[in-house]
Amino acid sequence: MLFFCQILSSAVQATRTCLYSKLLQPFSFEDVPMLDPHAELLRINARIKEILLRHMPRTGTYDSPVPGLVMRRLETCHTTTTCLGKPSASIIVQGEKIAMLGDREIHYGEGQCLVTGIDMPNAFRVLQACHDHPFLAMSLELDRSLTGQMVKELADAVPPAARPDSGVSLGTTSPELLDAFLRLARLLDTPERIPILAPLVIREIHYLLLIGPQGAGLRQLNTHGTQANSIALATDWLRKNYRKPLLVSQLARQVNMGTSTFHRHFKEVTGMSPLQYHKRLRLYEAQRLMLAGEMDAGSAGLAVGYESTAQFNREYKRLFGEPPLRDLKRMRRHDACLPENSH
Repeated sequence: MLFFCQILSSAVQATRTCLYSKLLQPFSFEDVPMLDPHAELLRINARIKEILLRHMPRTGTYDSPVPGLVMRRLETCHTTTTCLGKPSASIIVQGEKIAMLGDREIHYGEGQCLVTGIDMPNAFRVLQACHDHPFLAMSLELDRSLTGQMVKELADAVPPAARPDSGVSLGTTSPELLDAFLRLARLLDTPERIPILAPLVIREIHYLLLIGPQGAGLRQLNTHGTQANSIALATDWLRKNYRKPLLVSQLARQVNMGTSTFHRHFKEVTGMSPLQYHKRLRLYEAQRLMLAGEMDAGSAGLAVGYESTAQFNREYKRLFGEPPLRDLKRMRRHDACLPENSH
C-alpha cells in the first residue's frame, strides 16, 4: 500500500511539474489559428445586416433609441440628396454611394468608414439599391466633448497629430470597429440595456477612431489651440448662425486667426471658401424645408436668411442647376427621400 502511494505521489508531482513548465513558457500567437480578417468582416457585416433589416422594414431614415445613431434604408437609386451633416462616423452595410463634401467626391461602400470631423454641408447619391437588395447604412454622431476629452487622455499614448488635409477621411473599417457597430445594433433588440451599455460602446468607437488610421486628422481637429481646431470652431459657429450675414474678417478674429490665414486653412479643411460654405448651409436647409412641404420657395429663402426672393432664386439655381420650383418637381418625380441631418 505504501509503495502504491509513493507511485501515485510521484505521478502527481510529475504532472504538476509538466503543467507548471507549460504555464511558464512564453505565449506565442503562432500557436493560435488566425481568423481571416476579410472573412471576419463579412461575418460581422452579415449580422448587422440581419438586425437592420428587422428594424427597418420600409425605406426611410430611422432615428434609433441609441443616442446619436441614425440608420438608413433605401430601395431606389434616387437623385442627389442634401443635408447639414454633423461630425460623424458612417458605415455602409450594403450598397454604394457617392458623398459630395466641399470640393471632394467620395465613392464608398461596404467595408469602408467615412469619418467627418467637422460640420459639413453634405450631398449624396446612392448608386446601388433595389427592393431585394436595399441600401443599408449606419451613422453615429461624434460627441465633440467626448472626442476632445479623449484626445487629452491619449496625448502620451499616440504620436502628435499631423495637420489634416481635410475634415473628411475615408478608410477601411477594421473588424474591431465593425464589431462595435454590431454591438450598438444588437442593443436595438434589448432597449432596456441602452442607457447602461450604449455609452460604453460609443466611447469605444470614439477611441478606435482616434487611435486608428483616420485618427491623426480627427485628433488635430479636436486639439485646443491648433489651426484645424480653430476651423472646427468656426464651422460649428456657422452651422448655428447661418441665418445671420457672414463677415469673414469678424469670424476670423473670433477664432484668433488673421483673415488671409483663416481663408487658407478653411479651404484646406472644408474644401470650400467661408462664403461658399455659408451659402450651402442656407441653400441645403431651404431645400429641406421645401421638400418637407413646410414652406414655399419665397418663405424658405427668407427663413434661412436671404433678404430677397430674387437673390435666393439666383443662388439656388447657381448651385442646383435649376430654379427652386423646377428642382423640387424633378426631385419628387424621382421619389427622393427627405434630407436628414446624417450621412
